[in-house]
Amino acid sequence: MATSAIKNETFAWSGTDKAGRTSKGEIEAASQAMAKAQLRQQGIKPKTVRKKPKPLFGGGQGKAIKAADIAIFTRQLATMLKAGVPLVQSFEIVEDGLDKPRMRELVRTIRNEVSSGSGLAPSLAKHPRHFDDLFCSLVGSGEDSGTLEVMLDRVATYKEKTEQLKAKIRKAMTYPTAVIVVALIVCAILLIKVVPVFANTFQSFGSELPAFTQFVMDISDFVIAWWFVMLLGIIGIVFAFREAKLRSVAFSEWLDQMALRIPVVGGIVHDAVIARFSRTLATTFAAGVPLVDALNSTAGAAGNSVYAKAIRRIRDDVTTGTTLYNSIKSTGLFPNMLLQMVSIGEESGALDEMLDKVATHYEAAVDNAVDSLSSLMEPLIMSILGVLVGGLMIAMYLPIFMLGSVI
Repeated sequence: MATSAIKNETFAWSGTDKAGRTSKGEIEAASQAMAKAQLRQQGIKPKTVRKKPKPLFGGGQGKAIKAADIAIFTRQLATMLKAGVPLVQSFEIVEDGLDKPRMRELVRTIRNEVSSGSGLAPSLAKHPRHFDDLFCSLVGSGEDSGTLEVMLDRVATYKEKTEQLKAKIRKAMTYPTAVIVVALIVCAILLIKVVPVFANTFQSFGSELPAFTQFVMDISDFVIAWWFVMLLGIIGIVFAFREAKLRSVAFSEWLDQMALRIPVVGGIVHDAVIARFSRTLATTFAAGVPLVDALNSTAGAAGNSVYAKAIRRIRDDVTTGTTLYNSIKSTGLFPNMLLQMVSIGEESGALDEMLDKVATHYEAAVDNAVDSLSSLMEPLIMSILGVLVGGLMIAMYLPIFMLGSVI
C-alpha cells in the first residue's frame, strides 16, 4: 500500500535492445533505479537514464494525441500485419512514418513492451487514455484466436467510422458557433469603440435622438462600464458549465436528455447514437465477444446517458434469457428498422451483418442530416449577423438621416 502513494516521474533513457540496436525514449518510474530495472525487464540495456526536465512554459512535446491519430495508427498496423510483416517490425515501420512526437513516443513505448515479451493487448491496456477497454478486449480476442490482423482490421474500421461520425457532427456545430462568436465580437467592438464617437457627434445636434439610437447608446454605455465584469461572467459560466458536466451525473444526464429534444439537432443526435450502438455491437459480436459482454462495451460507447442506461437494461434482460429483439423493444427508444434487422439477424444467425447494415444506414442518415442542417444554417446565420451589425449601423446613421430630412 505504501508504494502506491509514491509519485512516478518521467525519465528519458537511451540504450540497446536485444538485437543490439540503439533505442531511446521515456519511461515513468518512482526512481532512476526503478526505471533502469523496468528497462532491463523489457530487454533493454540502459546506457543513460536521466530525469526529464519539466518545460518552462507548458508541454513541449507537440500536439496532443487525438482519437483520429489512434484510428490511423490502428489502420496502419492492421495493414502491416495483413501483409505478413512481424508485429515488432510493424511497430517500427509505423513509428518511422509518424509526425507527432507524442504519438511516436507512444508507439515506441508499446513496441518496447511487446518486444520484451508482453502481449499486445496488455501493452495497450497500460495506456487507457488512448486505448479503451473495448479496444483492448477486441485486440485480446484476436491474440487469443490467432486472428490479430483480422481483428485489428475490424477495430480500425470501427474507429474510422466512429471518427467520421464525430467529425461530421463537429463540423455542423463548429461553423455556426464560430460565426456567432465573431458576430458578438464585432458588435462588442462597435459598441465600445464606434458608438461613443457617434454619441459625441450627436451631442452637438441639440435635439432629441430617435428611440432606437438612444437604446443602442444606452447599451454602449452599459457595455463600456461593465465589459470586464461581463467577460468574467462569461468565463465563469463556461467554467461552471464544464465542471458541472464533468462532476455532476444528474446535470450530465439532463444535458443528454435535452440534446435529444432539441428540434432538428435532436434527430441528428438520435441517429448518431443508433449508428454508434449498431456499429459497436456489430464489431464486438463479430469478434466473438459474448453478447452480454458486447452489450456492456456498447453501453460504455453509447455517447448518451439515456441510451447507455437503456443498453444496460437490455444487457440485464438478455442475461435472464430474453431475446435481444424483445429486450431492445421493451425500452421504446430504438427505431423499428433496428428492431426488424435484429429480429432477422437472430433468426438467421447473422446478427453482426444485420447490425452492420443498420449502422451504415444511420451513418448515412447523419451525413445527410448534417449537410442539410449546414445548408439551412448558412442563410440563418447571415441573417442574424446582418441584423446585429446592420442594426447598429442603422441606429447610428438614423439621426443623420432625420437631420437631412429636416434641412
